[in-house]
Amino acid sequence: MASVTILLLGMLFTVRGTRAQSVTQPDDHITVSEGNSLELRCNFSYSGTPYLFWYVQYPSQGLQLLLKDITRDTLVEGIKGFEAEFNKSETSFHLRKPSAHFSDSAVYFCAVS
Repeated sequence: MASVTILLLGMLFTVRGTRAQSVTQPDDHITVSEGNSLELRCNFSYSGTPYLFWYVQYPSQGLQLLLKDITRDTLVEGIKGFEAEFNKSETSFHLRKPSAHFSDSAVYFCAVS
């Protein structure tokens, strides 16, 4: 069975008049077997109203927006079967997919602005 390797990097965007403090993706990388579920964790510290994003960068390609939450929905659906859960009390925005595929091997970025 093939393995899917996911690399994780956090990003912050600062916007005039607001203060982004930090974005943390606790895992540097994860490896899951194809067909298994995956979770990419993202925690943030932000004063104000956060706008949350997940980006993906596939090999030899540029960044692509995977999903965004600008309405503070609890569950946000993205492309390719990904979804993210916004948890205000835990200041987290974890990305999930119920069944990983080899084509999901990429670098994933969590961002807040």
